[in-house]
Amino acid sequence: MAISLRKLVAIFSTRDVGYSICASYSSSLGPRFCLSCRQFSESTFDQVGPRASSANVEDDSSMDYMEFKKWHNGGGFFHKSACIDSTTVIEIGAVVHPKSVLGVHVHIGSGAIIGPAVTIGQQTRIGYNAVLSNCSIGESCIIHNGVCVGQDGFGFFIDEQGNMSKKPQMLHARIGNHVEIGSNTCIDRGSWRDTVIGDHSKIDNLVQVGHNVVIGNHCMLCGQVGLAGSVTLGDYVTLGGRVAVRDHVNIASKVRLAANSCVTKDISVPGDYGGFPAVPIHEWRRQVATHRLIVKKGIS
Repeated sequence: MAISLRKLVAIFSTRDVGYSICASYSSSLGPRFCLSCRQFSESTFDQVGPRASSANVEDDSSMDYMEFKKWHNGGGFFHKSACIDSTTVIEIGAVVHPKSVLGVHVHIGSGAIIGPAVTIGQQTRIGYNAVLSNCSIGESCIIHNGVCVGQDGFGFFIDEQGNMSKKPQMLHARIGNHVEIGSNTCIDRGSWRDTVIGDHSKIDNLVQVGHNVVIGNHCMLCGQVGLAGSVTLGDYVTLGGRVAVRDHVNIASKVRLAANSCVTKDISVPGDYGGFPAVPIHEWRRQVATHRLIVKKGIS
């Protein structure tokens, strides 16, 4: 037992990470990474497909945990097959799993988990206790504490007897560049298409983004918004707090929805909307005013 413990201490205290890092730079594509590790170079980019990533996640039982080492900049742990730029900070308590790729000046907070084959672009910051799996994160993003990206979506088959069986969730979540995601927001991976968050979009705390959702560029989702599966948002869409959007609904670009609205059908014309079900904002205001008048007359 004493010999085994000494071996573990030797493995996890090593600072020799030079063999795992090799970076070359391109002005148009940003950092490109390679490993002298033969296993990574032969398999990483051949297995970026959803099935390969899913297999990596499900094969944790066969993972050799002795291949995790301590990162020199921050004290976190990484798998030797991960491709990590030397400027990356991995804080103590964070773990980077096999075949992940971390770009220049990425910062991983304590307790964060970077799952197998996850890609994180340069200058992105990952907050404490965030969990990333089956996903890619763009450049200059901010992922706040407790965010979960890439977990299975909520989908089940129900037979005539009411028995439920899980629908396959095999695809990815793709986060664009300059995206900010608030604390404890959840973004599910896709089942029939990738879940996508467009460039420069901002998502508040406690937002639920269902599987197969596609959000355009420069969108803003305020706190407690819920997007059901397969929703599509155009560019420059703004959703106020606690807006709910039912599944398979399409919302055109430059639509704004008032807080607490519920969208039950497609919105194809840009403008402001509100209410349940959501209607053009002036119509909703007339509905509210009429209702108040009726209530007052009833009281009097």
